[in-house]
Amino acid sequence: MTVHPLLTWEQVRYRQPKEAGMTWLATPSTSVTVLINLGEAFGGLPRAFVAGPTDRCGLVDEHGEIDCLDLKLTPLGAYRLFGVPVGELTNQVVDLAELGTIRPDRLHEDLLRLADRGPEPAPEVAQVWHRLTATHGNVPVGELAAEVGWSRRHLVNRFHAQVGLPPKTVARIMRFEELLRRLPGARRVAEVAAACGYYDQAHMNRDFREFAGTTPGAYLARFPSVQYPWVPAT
Repeated sequence: MTVHPLLTWEQVRYRQPKEAGMTWLATPSTSVTVLINLGEAFGGLPRAFVAGPTDRCGLVDEHGEIDCLDLKLTPLGAYRLFGVPVGELTNQVVDLAELGTIRPDRLHEDLLRLADRGPEPAPEVAQVWHRLTATHGNVPVGELAAEVGWSRRHLVNRFHAQVGLPPKTVARIMRFEELLRRLPGARRVAEVAAACGYYDQAHMNRDFREFAGTTPGAYLARFPSVQYPWVPAT
């Protein structure tokens, strides 16, 4: 097998000089991050750690010298690699040593080794994940359950265990991510909201408050960079 289907994008080598630093807004994400420090650990975190999917926003404070490898996994990729329910990683940071060995100088080899011995995600869960990804979350959970021949309750339980979040939450996050992609440069926010599957602008504003801690206008006023001192809206 290849490693690439397990990744949301290619691994990134990130370097930050000692005198640099920033605080940036992290919106909810279905990705699982594997971060391996090549220099000193930072932020009181383990030298190598896994950060699970998140359903909340937060501020990330990064100051001082950083040299690390940042690898993004799909949740099903993380399930395959680490062999634990991804729900156990949700909103958590776990020492990589508790889950597996991934060496920076043998990255591809170690990912293949872990994937070869790891569990296969349920085909039904994988199908639902791909449907949500392809539609940016715009498929009702009941329809997804019918497509795979499961009850809604059974789908929610199995999906939550292997993906880390319930399908409805994943759908909302994917819809919000698509909104953030489309908003910059849009002439009419309401039209973008409708195109992304929001009932109306008030519906979109509620998700913005929950997932970004601010308003669309305040977010866009600071675009294109969210890597700046961030004060959540009250």
